[in-house]
Amino acid sequence: MTVPFAPAPVDVRSQSRYPRQAAGDHQPNSEGAVLEQGFIPDASNSRAFRDALGQFATGITLVTIASESGPMGFVANSFSGLSLDPPLVLWSPARSSSRFGHFANAAHFSVHILRDDAKDWIARFGRLGAGFDGVPHVFTPEGTPVLNGALARLDCALHDTHDGGDHLIIVGRVLRCHSNAGQPLVFSQGKYGRFQQQP
Repeated sequence: MTVPFAPAPVDVRSQSRYPRQAAGDHQPNSEGAVLEQGFIPDASNSRAFRDALGQFATGITLVTIASESGPMGFVANSFSGLSLDPPLVLWSPARSSSRFGHFANAAHFSVHILRDDAKDWIARFGRLGAGFDGVPHVFTPEGTPVLNGALARLDCALHDTHDGGDHLIIVGRVLRCHSNAGQPLVFSQGKYGRFQQQP
């Protein structure tokens, strides 16, 4: 980044309130260990930043809503429990999604936490998938379409939304939940798998 009329580029690290080490700099601690080198995330290394985030293993959810276009689903791993009292959860759809407007404005939604045998749901509810067509489904008292067989399902009312950069943070208040026995579908480093308990 350069400042207009300045003779040289400005080092963005000097503008951060979080000190960053330049490549090649080493700051030994009291035991002599050296800080691992990193990078400052920006547009030029967005893939590397995404890969770093992908090191965090998550579950997979299917978020469903009733829309003017009919029942609609959105596969997301940006899901988290937020609060026990009141019971709140959150998820974050990408603003670039063609379905973003429907989910951003939904008054009610249901979050299905997928079982390890439900990988086919991902393709079905992806951008070019068949969605609810041909799949038996029922409706919550609020009119949200839901599928049976998820590891857990949380029926929610919209509680709040927050800006999340290129995503929107949607907070839902859980109206009811249902849980089944089974194992979660796990996503990490761009791959799907199963949870294996350590001995």
